Amino acid sequence: MDSSLQRMLEAIDADKAKLDAVRPLSPPALALLHEKLRLEWTRDANETGQHTLSQSETGVVLDNMTMDGKPLPRHCEIMGHRDAMRYLEEIVAKNEPVSGWLIRNIHNVVLKGGVGEEACRYRHVNVAIVGARTTPPDFLNLPAELAVLAEWHARAGNMHPVARAAELHTRFVRIHPFVDGNGRTARLLLNVELMKSGYPPAVIRNEDRAAYCDSLDDACVSNDYTGIARLIAESVRRSFGIYFDALDIRK
Repeated sequence: MDSSLQRMLEAIDADKAKLDAVRPLSPPALALLHEKLRLEWTRDANETGQHTLSQSETGVVLDNMTMDGKPLPRHCEIMGHRDAMRYLEEIVAKNEPVSGWLIRNIHNVVLKGGVGEEACRYRHVNVAIVGARTTPPDFLNLPAELAVLAEWHARAGNMHPVARAAELHTRFVRIHPFVDGNGRTARLLLNVELMKSGYPPAVIRNEDRAAYCDSLDDACVSNDYTGIARLIAESVRRSFGIYFDALDIRK
C-alpha cells in the first residue's frame, strides 16, 4: 500500500478510536450530532476494533445524508420513507454482505418514484459512461460480473475498511449495472459499507467533484485504487471532524 495512504488510514483509525471511546452516544450527543450534520451536509451536498454504529447513530446519520442535493429521507418519500430508511439501517445493523440482492434493493431506494420500471432491474442494453475512459461490460454479463464482485467482497475482509469501501465503490461503478441511478447507488453503497464498520460516511463536496471523477476513472482503467482510496479517506476524516465538533472531542 502507498505509504501516504497508509499514514492517512492510521490517522483515521486514531480518530475512530477517539469516537469509539464515547460510544454509544447519549441522546443529547445524538441531538447535537444531528444538528451539526444537518448544517454541514446539506450545505455541501483488522486492527480497527469491533465498534459499529448503533441503530440510533445510524438513524441520525442517514437522516442527514443528502442525495442529489436533497436530504435522503425526502428522496425516499415516494417509496415510503420509513421502509427505505429502515432497510438501510438493517443493512448496517446486520453487517449484511454485498450481493446482487443487496445492490438491487439499494438501487430501489435510489430510484423508486423516478424511473419506476427500472428500479431493481439490471440494464438490458449496453451503455457508455460519459466522459470516462472505461467501458462497462456487456449487459448479458451483468449477473456474472456482480457475482464476481460479491466473491471479491467476501475475500476482502482483511483490507482496511476505508480502502475496501473505496474499491467496492469503484468496482461497482465499473460494472454500471443499471440504466439510471448508478452514481447514486454507488455512493450509497460506499457509505453503507463504511458505516457497517463504524466509520462516518464519505460526503463528496462540490469542489472535489472533478478530482473524484478523475480518481474514479483512473482506478477503473488501471485497477490501482490508491487515488480514489485517498480521496475517500480525506472525506471520511472531514466527517470525523464534524462528529468531533458536535461532541466536543479534542482532535
